[in-house]
Amino acid sequence: MATDRTAHVTWNGSLMDGSGTITDTTSGAIGQQPVSWAARSEDQHGGKTSPEELIAAAHAACFSMALSHGLAQAGNPPEELQTSATVSFQPGEGITKVALAVVGRVPGVDEDAFVAAANGAKENCPVSKALAAVPEITLDARLEG
Repeated sequence: MATDRTAHVTWNGSLMDGSGTITDTTSGAIGQQPVSWAARSEDQHGGKTSPEELIAAAHAACFSMALSHGLAQAGNPPEELQTSATVSFQPGEGITKVALAVVGRVPGVDEDAFVAAANGAKENCPVSKALAAVPEITLDARLEG
């Protein structure tokens, strides 16, 4: 069964001088969040988010779910996965890179099997597939300890 998720944004003004607000989402979990060009293109965010930060959150969550599922299907459900996704945005070019990093605590799995499962999750999670046009998606995967 397909599901739809919706987010609404109100934007006021021009790209450089304007600002917007994510006003609501299907689940209500995100709540109102301010967005701006400066939050997207500069290191100073001032409490505002950006499309790339939201993509990073979505990618880290999707990858974690895919990796957890793959490990469990192989008989080794993880105790914990700590995942980060860093999305690089270059004004004028767009998203140029996504760097995924995961540290896992997975009983019964060696480093090679974990890295293989992580690579499978990177290639097959729906957000990775949606980001197929990104020139570079890297992965650093390792077991804890």
